[in-house]
Amino acid sequence: MRSIAFAALCLSHLALAGEHQFRCASLFTDNMVFQQRISAPVWGTGTPGASVTVRASWNSRSRATVDGAGRWNLALGTPRAGGPFIVTVACGESTIVLRNVMVGEVWLCSGQSNMEMPLEGWPPDTVLRSAAEIAGSTYPLIRLFHVKRAYAPAPDSTCEGRWEECAPVTSRSFSAAAYFFGRNLHAALRVPVGLIEATWGGTPAEAWTSGPSLGAMADFDSTLTKISAAREGLGRLRAWLARYPSVDVSTRAAETRWMNIDFRDEGCAAPAYPDSGWPVMRLPALWETTPMGEFDGTVWFRKRITIPPAWVHRDLRIELGPIDDMDVTYVNGREVGSHETEGFWKLERSYPVPAAIVDTTVLTIAVRVIDNGGGGGIYGNPQAMCVHPVGGEERVALAGDWKFLPVAEFRGSVFSVFGAKGEEYFHRPVLPLDFSPYTPTALYNGMIAPLVPYRIAGVIWYQGESNVARPAQYARLFPLMIADWRTAFRSAALPFCFVQIAPYEYGPGAASQLLRESQLGTLRVPRTAMAVTLDIGNPHNIHPANKQEVGRRLALLALAGVYGKALTASGPLLRSVKRYVDRIELRFAGAQGGLVVTQNEQGNGFTIAGPDSVFTPADVVALGDRLIVSGAGVKDPRAVRYAFTNTAQATLFNGKGLPASSFRTDSWDR
Repeated sequence: MRSIAFAALCLSHLALAGEHQFRCASLFTDNMVFQQRISAPVWGTGTPGASVTVRASWNSRSRATVDGAGRWNLALGTPRAGGPFIVTVACGESTIVLRNVMVGEVWLCSGQSNMEMPLEGWPPDTVLRSAAEIAGSTYPLIRLFHVKRAYAPAPDSTCEGRWEECAPVTSRSFSAAAYFFGRNLHAALRVPVGLIEATWGGTPAEAWTSGPSLGAMADFDSTLTKISAAREGLGRLRAWLARYPSVDVSTRAAETRWMNIDFRDEGCAAPAYPDSGWPVMRLPALWETTPMGEFDGTVWFRKRITIPPAWVHRDLRIELGPIDDMDVTYVNGREVGSHETEGFWKLERSYPVPAAIVDTTVLTIAVRVIDNGGGGGIYGNPQAMCVHPVGGEERVALAGDWKFLPVAEFRGSVFSVFGAKGEEYFHRPVLPLDFSPYTPTALYNGMIAPLVPYRIAGVIWYQGESNVARPAQYARLFPLMIADWRTAFRSAALPFCFVQIAPYEYGPGAASQLLRESQLGTLRVPRTAMAVTLDIGNPHNIHPANKQEVGRRLALLALAGVYGKALTASGPLLRSVKRYVDRIELRFAGAQGGLVVTQNEQGNGFTIAGPDSVFTPADVVALGDRLIVSGAGVKDPRAVRYAFTNTAQATLFNGKGLPASSFRTDSWDR
């Protein structure tokens, strides 16, 4: 017993030594950028009571003592923009030297997939002129820090990432919108620019907001209570996952990132594979909507069907509908098709089944699905799932019960591979809630909290698509999140430039114009600015390709609002409404060069209504900063709406070519 106690004591001391190892926080690496002309926080960990000294080659020095919790924090004065510099951090006999350090303007770039979308795109979702943009992206004074995906039930103090010089090898996987923003900023200011990317596609705003702030909204009380209860269970889950082999796909080549991964699932496609212990899921479905709940990773689906005898030895085709995100599909143990690269989550899967495989009336269909974020599974229209002879009309339906088995869980960029043998997934610890990147507070804790209190010039933000179904809530949540980040970064006036979501056909019942309206209303929050994208969206693709213009418009907002440049930064903004007997007069701010109204296949985008609230197409005359709006047969007009549908394209611009936001005067707050 004494030897056991002694061993435990040694392990305890080793753990404490590791916890208090002298180091700088994650953001302090070679190639980093400090915000210019400030008192910049520098922090890290060390042995309690030790003295830490930081010296910068721009002739600045500061000292701190490690506190009882093993943390140190000091303030280092920074000069005007310039570099490169060397920063030396010393504690006793240990020294950390940070080289190629710059001083300039630092911006945090965050949001969901339209901010995350890299310069190389997600084929078939592409960035305009991607190859040429990557080839021309050598900017040694622009520095990139990509926060590795992470989520947590409580605020983390560290994140994974390194500062790197902007070059083709580093820019290609970095946020395209952020890169174009930084490039425009660097060209205009002629100073070093640091860009910190913290993004995760498909995630809602509440995931990026801290627990204390969300506590101010009763909407999330139940979830916050469950998160608190889940913390201990999440520790057990992480320990369980740590028992298994891991595969970090971020270290793999982009073009083959999701291919040839050993999921320890040998034989799962074989007709004779024993799947009697597998549970059943009714397909089509996104598995998040089933009892399986939130899960990112690799799942096998299996189904046996009987085909008519006349089909044997005939060429068939298997139709599965869309699969989120990637798949390899087998029939009778033979691969018949696959999509193993990102970006095909909306593509209907249709694969040929050669006659040589069809040697019996019983077909075993096996599909390995990889979901790397957001919804996962075989989903879509039940009628689309079938097998049929090539050129034949008869069908055998595939919708219904399928056996399924998860074999690997995906977190951040890492698969934990528990495999098929022993059906280990069913021993996975169960949590009080499905804690995931989409859980309230999860991404704030894992990806924003570790950056605090790094000094930044401002934030650019592109998000909202995942909150489209809750626009009224977003009108309260988004300003709350902005205030939350300002508190965290200790800057009550921290500039916050955001992108209004672009037109997109979200489907029956969706009204994304209401979310755009909520974003427009957020401009009441001081020191915010909004880039409108009504003219550069794609109603059929939620990831519009023209990220150059998104970045340029964000840069215009920053240059005008933060750096005081005299330029037109945004489009027309409604400022007054006057009703007359036969018309409504609208006045706009931001009408430099006069208002311009254009036409497209949907008309001029304006509708008008009288007391009956029936909106009909309107006639519009532009006079300087005013619009005169009327409608044939509309007497006593009461309200005007502009571009107020899911997919409306911009028709109202100022003389500088910048579009106005969609709006409606019937809810306009004077």
